[in-house]
Amino acid sequence: MGLLSALTWPVTGPARGGWWVLQQIVSAAEAEIYDEGRIVAELRALTAEVESGRISEDEHAAAEEVLLERLMEARARRHEQIKDAPW
Repeated sequence: MGLLSALTWPVTGPARGGWWVLQQIVSAAEAEIYDEGRIVAELRALTAEVESGRISEDEHAAAEEVLLERLMEARARRHEQIKDAPW
């Protein structure tokens, strides 16, 4: 740690720590939102709801479209992560 870093630590330390916490929260939220298994489970639950009559076909179609878009985005993100892997 350099002299300048040591002198500015009382001011910048809490901000850096807060930034790290925010990054961790965003990362966890994205992992949850783009979890393919969870999206597929939500699609199955949605199908069960329309079959049982709890929601209409129109509600089903709208919700299914949102979930399918999220699934495509999740797969694109996974593909990017694999492509960017250092191996």
